[in-house]
Amino acid sequence: MNKKEFQQEIIGLQRNMYNFALSLTADREDAEDLLQDTTLKVLDSQEKFTDNYNLKGWVLTVMRNIFINNYHKVVRKQTVIDANADLYNLHILSESPLDSPEDSYQLSEITQAVENLSDDLRVPFQLYLGGYKYHEIADRLDMPLGTIKSRIFFARKELQIQLKDFNS
Repeated sequence: MNKKEFQQEIIGLQRNMYNFALSLTADREDAEDLLQDTTLKVLDSQEKFTDNYNLKGWVLTVMRNIFINNYHKVVRKQTVIDANADLYNLHILSESPLDSPEDSYQLSEITQAVENLSDDLRVPFQLYLGGYKYHEIADRLDMPLGTIKSRIFFARKELQIQLKDFNS
């Protein structure tokens, strides 16, 4: 799809995009801002769109992601930090995952179980634990998406077997 056709398609989707933006924001002005931000982002990112993909779905996903990112920015700005608090000596009760030596030992058992997985299961599973999405892992390892999903599934099953007597 050439640039002119792409722009025409985006113009044709404006009504759908506005309605979706309004459903996300529940405010006309915010919806118009979101529509504008999304339109600019999509037009700037045309090269990331592949012709065999659903354009409307792609555009609405971009819009949803922009909305979520903007929401997180607002939440961060509204977070109040007490300037008088001693941030280096916070008294946090039971928030550490390693509250006791037993917990530390349990974490080492889990880590060892993951390390004992075969490379074809361990590598995609560790990437998944690291926050990568399935398609990102597939791209990174140059494997089909279905293969990645299967390997992560089998890694989970294997860990369930290895850690079946695990105390939580």
